[in-house]
Amino acid sequence: MKWNLRLAAASRGIWKASELQKMLAGRGLVISAGKMSGLWSGNPNAVKLADLDVICAVLGCEIGELLVPEPVPDAG
Repeated sequence: MKWNLRLAAASRGIWKASELQKMLAGRGLVISAGKMSGLWSGNPNAVKLADLDVICAVLGCEIGELLVPEPVPDAG
């Protein structure tokens, strides 16, 4: 899976992580600067399902816009 938050936000005119962080806080999702950096950079350690709900609500997007499947290489 590829995490696509930055592109999803940019397509809605949100260019700064701090701007999205404030919008999320307005919906009750308070995210630390360190966690927000991970979400924004595309390398989050973990994302709670409840947090995904808030992110999607704030951005007005579907989960498939944030989590993009990538091909899995054959093990053989």
